[in-house]
Amino acid sequence: MPSTLNGKTALVTGSSRGIGRATALGLAREGALVALHYGRDRHAAQETVGLIEKDGGQAFAVGVELGTPGAVDQLFDQLKAELRERTGETALDILVNNAAATTPGDAPGEVSAEQFDKIFAVNAKAPFLLVQRALGLIPNGGRIVNISSAVTPMAMPPQVVQAMSKGALDQLTLHFARHLASRWITVNSVLPGATDNGGAAFQVPEVRGPMSQLSAFKRLGKPEDVAEVVVFLASDRARWITGASLDAAGGSRLG
Repeated sequence: MPSTLNGKTALVTGSSRGIGRATALGLAREGALVALHYGRDRHAAQETVGLIEKDGGQAFAVGVELGTPGAVDQLFDQLKAELRERTGETALDILVNNAAATTPGDAPGEVSAEQFDKIFAVNAKAPFLLVQRALGLIPNGGRIVNISSAVTPMAMPPQVVQAMSKGALDQLTLHFARHLASRWITVNSVLPGATDNGGAAFQVPEVRGPMSQLSAFKRLGKPEDVAEVVVFLASDRARWITGASLDAAGGSRLG
């Protein structure tokens, strides 16, 4: 079966681990040249580049801390320079907004103003600015995929700020889907549930057990479970899907 993304270029934010890493690997496996964004963990990003290259794919890393002043401009300066060096142009076919800041799980009344601002800066403002900047690079028929969260349509008080920020991201999806339809650029959200990203918390039985029970399949999601949905949305096979919020939470909302 031929690769579906040969000749395409992609940027995946927050791709040094978890869903972002699995998405970068999946896009590269389908033939895309992937720009892996990382915030602080350059080693993990370079490790992911190595995995892609070992598998016969193409990738490079770009590093900025999203949510800080000037970060998006710095990211695109790096991105354009790297794309120009590798392809002779700066076209970006696929943008995956995956990078996110998470809440500490405090009660709503205990979230500080600083925590609130940080979460919104990374989860809502940065994706908006990234899409704005990307529009000059994305050709007609391009793809934008935003990684939202299954908590957005649910009531989970310890996750209120996270849900609010991801709700804003879902609105970005809807409005840009309408705005870019004339250019055949699709914009969609993917809503993961509890997904084992390799973090220490997922190794604690008292945490892992209850979180596994949230899924209808009684297991935690794997990064690849979500990444394959993203890769599908980035392909031509998903050309008739836009403005959608795809639940990739293993039936967590079925009750």
